[in-house]
Amino acid sequence: MRVRKFGIAGLALLAGVAVACTNEPASAPASAESSDPAAETSRSSSVALRVDEVVTGLEHGWDIGFLPGDRILITERPARLKIADANGAVSDVAADLSDVHVRGEGGLMGLAVHPDFEGSREFTTCQTHQEGGRAVDVRLVTWELSEDGRAASKVRELLTGLPVNDSGRHSGCRPTFAADGALLVGTGDAAADPTIPQDRHSLGGKVLRIDPHTGEGLPDNPFADSSDANERRVYSFGHRNVQGVAVQPGTGTVFTTEHGPTGFDELNRIEPGANYGWDPSQGGTVDFYDEDVPMTDRERFPDAIPPLWTSGETSTEAPSGAAFLEGEQWGELNGRLAVMALRGQKVLLFQLDEQGTAVTDIALPDELNDAYGRLRGVRGGPDGALYVTTSDGPNDKLLRVTPS
Repeated sequence: MRVRKFGIAGLALLAGVAVACTNEPASAPASAESSDPAAETSRSSSVALRVDEVVTGLEHGWDIGFLPGDRILITERPARLKIADANGAVSDVAADLSDVHVRGEGGLMGLAVHPDFEGSREFTTCQTHQEGGRAVDVRLVTWELSEDGRAASKVRELLTGLPVNDSGRHSGCRPTFAADGALLVGTGDAAADPTIPQDRHSLGGKVLRIDPHTGEGLPDNPFADSSDANERRVYSFGHRNVQGVAVQPGTGTVFTTEHGPTGFDELNRIEPGANYGWDPSQGGTVDFYDEDVPMTDRERFPDAIPPLWTSGETSTEAPSGAAFLEGEQWGELNGRLAVMALRGQKVLLFQLDEQGTAVTDIALPDELNDAYGRLRGVRGGPDGALYVTTSDGPNDKLLRVTPS
């Protein structure tokens, strides 16, 4: 595995690419019915970006988390944990991941380092669980990292019973901490039982909001008065396969990215208790998983929340991780939502209006457009940089993106 020294706090970077976005005139705002995001996208930013390869030799790097001492924790879908330290050394973290079911989209997926890590040394992963060689569920597992960072021991199975498909389809699964300490989890619907997305007693096809110590729903959740423990965990429902969860700095508003069936990928603004309209059961009238229903079925569910943006019928981006650009160093890009695209092999930088209720512009930075393959994970680092994982196979990378 080849690495580059990166020191989050400001260690000099060794290799990079700095390319300015082109100064084309701004186009009209991208609408929720946009069929081709590139066709209605502004490249008006004059901010030059730099991309540095922090780590190479990864395999399907899924998510990252930042630790004290300029270290970065990385999950790889084939059930491996890595840690990169401030000197550029990358090593395996010994952990019992023998129960992880690695198949298709499933495996070791999302990662969230606990806000109190310096005291607890805890982080939580989302992973598909197998018994006897067959997938049982998707679950959240909390770990404690050793002081030397060489090993992680299981503390608790924080939440079990998220639906799973043995093929790995629609496994989700992205945990992210909100500023109030709640753990938000974007889940997939498992593409099997068609009633799951609309069933608030199921944890699939949802955004969950839970206590990171107990896995229980929080007392101010929208369905906190329900007699069903799963429903008490639900923050929003009617989702297909949530891949990215981002919390807007300052407002605490939650935004998610979601895979559509063929086309109709979505960016959503999450409202507590809201239905986002995915129902492959056609209101319970069919007993198979119908991929041909609308991504947001407002005819069947008039109150369903439409997406802020969709890729439309003829374009598939396969959006994944999402994170806000934060800091004056980003110039006119400050405050934009950066969304990684797997199939699209690009980064989409969404400009939201002041209320966060509409997309007013999308920029496509040239230096990340079809340059590094499929892009999956993204987190904003403590140094203000954006850290991105690629997801192509045995030589994946961790990238550091900064204004040049």
